Amino acid sequence: MTNDDSVPARLLPVVAAALVDLEGRVLLQQRPEGKSLAGLWEFPGGKVEPGETPEAALIRELEEELGIAVPHACLAPATFASAPLGDRHLLLLLYVTRKWSGVPRALEATALRWVRPVEMHALAMPPADRPLIGLLDALI
Repeated sequence: MTNDDSVPARLLPVVAAALVDLEGRVLLQQRPEGKSLAGLWEFPGGKVEPGETPEAALIRELEEELGIAVPHACLAPATFASAPLGDRHLLLLLYVTRKWSGVPRALEATALRWVRPVEMHALAMPPADRPLIGLLDALI
C-alpha cells in the first residue's frame, strides 16, 4: 500500500470492538480533548503493540478504556477499514462482541453512548469508522 504509488506507507494496525447490547445498540466512545480527532465518536479499541495479536490487543484495550473483560472466544471478526493517516496507513480491524464482564465505563474517553447503527450516520466519527456503519447495520 502506498500514499502516492511510489512511497510505501508504514502500516498502523488498529483494533476496535462493536459491543452490542440486548437491544441491538452499539457502544461508542467520545475521543477526549488533547488527542487527535478530539470530540469524535468512535468504536473502543486501539493500536496493536509489537508482538501482540489483534485479539490480545483488543482485550487489553477494552480493559484499559472501559474496564471490561472480553473472552477471546467472544470476539467475532466482522470487517476492516483502510485509510491514509499522514505518513502512515491505518488498517482498522473491527470485531463484534455481545458478551463481556463488567459495566463499560469511560476510563479514557470523554463520554460513552449506546446507539443503533442507523443513528451513527448523524454523529461526527473518524473517517475510518464511517464505512463500517452499513455493515454493522446489516449484521445487527
